[in-house]
Amino acid sequence: MPMTSIRNLKAAFQIGDLRNKILFTLFIIAVYRLGDNIICPGIDFNAVQSLAAAASKGGVIAYLNLFSGGALTKMAVFGLGIMPYITSSIIIQLLMVVIPKFEQWRDEGPSGQRKLTQVTRYMTIALAIMQSTGLAYAFHNGGGGLLGGGTLNVDLIPNFTVPRVLLIVITMTAGTVVVMWLAELITQRGIGQGMSVLIFTNVISGLPTQGDGLLQSAGVAKFSFLVALALAFLVAIVFVEQCQRRIPVTFAKRVVGRRMYGGQSTYIPMKLNTGGVVPIIFAASVLYFPILVSNVFPSTGWGRGVQTWISNHLAQPSNLIYVLLYGGLILVFAYFYAGITFDPHQQADVIRKQGGYIPGIRPGYPTERHLQNILYRITLPGALFLALIALLPSLFLALWQIQNYPFAGTTLLIAVGVALETMKQVDSQLMLRNYEGFLR
Repeated sequence: MPMTSIRNLKAAFQIGDLRNKILFTLFIIAVYRLGDNIICPGIDFNAVQSLAAAASKGGVIAYLNLFSGGALTKMAVFGLGIMPYITSSIIIQLLMVVIPKFEQWRDEGPSGQRKLTQVTRYMTIALAIMQSTGLAYAFHNGGGGLLGGGTLNVDLIPNFTVPRVLLIVITMTAGTVVVMWLAELITQRGIGQGMSVLIFTNVISGLPTQGDGLLQSAGVAKFSFLVALALAFLVAIVFVEQCQRRIPVTFAKRVVGRRMYGGQSTYIPMKLNTGGVVPIIFAASVLYFPILVSNVFPSTGWGRGVQTWISNHLAQPSNLIYVLLYGGLILVFAYFYAGITFDPHQQADVIRKQGGYIPGIRPGYPTERHLQNILYRITLPGALFLALIALLPSLFLALWQIQNYPFAGTTLLIAVGVALETMKQVDSQLMLRNYEGFLR
């Protein structure tokens, strides 16, 4: 690390307000990791160890376990992690397109945002209840289809009664509410965006153990190649995360009273990867939902046939149907999320009201159409890049029979994205106090 970065790191802890934010964030992370290791009442600990070993061999459960930091296979209090909150947030953003009331709240400012946040919280609780119930059924039946087409001859809930299942569901739902609260505390009083910081914590917490497992199963040569590939993807992800299309905007001069305003030129930044890791997370949630639902189907007859088909196709990362569905969903959600986060109509309207224009483009509808065409073109390479990152582990599953690849693009994308955003916040705090900052 250069001496400038070391001095800036020291300066960050010398500033009282910034130091308190960093320490508060670290404290919340410690509380969160503690909850990840407290197992729900009524869970067989020996069965938990067997399930964790089976999850390390792949399947949908390995992917979901990545976002919970290993707490999901333990049926821990924070086992669902922040995923229900993220899923509900994405659903609310998608519903803004079809529900005018949500769009009206979004345009109302802080008061409307509070209403959307409240609806998001209620939806998070509903999703947590559904997911915890589905997991209870799945782990009572040897993992259901979550283990990639296989079942495990263990029962995490040996005393499978209605009161016991209800206690587990209430415990995990309450844990999700606490996690949601912790994420909001980090956003309000700490450093970084709360949800992203907790996901980052979960992702990197399992890298050392998973890396050692990869070394033991793949050998030194393949392990070295995969680490080199991960470093190459790391550079590519940083490059893509920083890529943006700058659309020039010129504001006409106008006289207000005795002063003249405007006349300057600026630009609208459009990121190559507008949605970040959100399309990957939402695509995984869509594939994960039918697997959970299938566990409540009858274990004989048509129900057994549906469970078998889902386990063999939707729960197998190396299956062609899984690859096509997963990749297609990522592309769809990348375009959909880009259209939500960057509204060409709203941007064109704002530019027109402020007396600006894009050189060579007339204000109004021509500007909106121009922005929309740029958005469609710039989203395609970003979406293809996301799909390649998400599907890369499936290639090694098929070629080298590697069952778990901890340095996959999804892991690196989350780690790089959160690290860059957090460092930008620290930079802004340092620059307010005349320090140089980390990023240059």
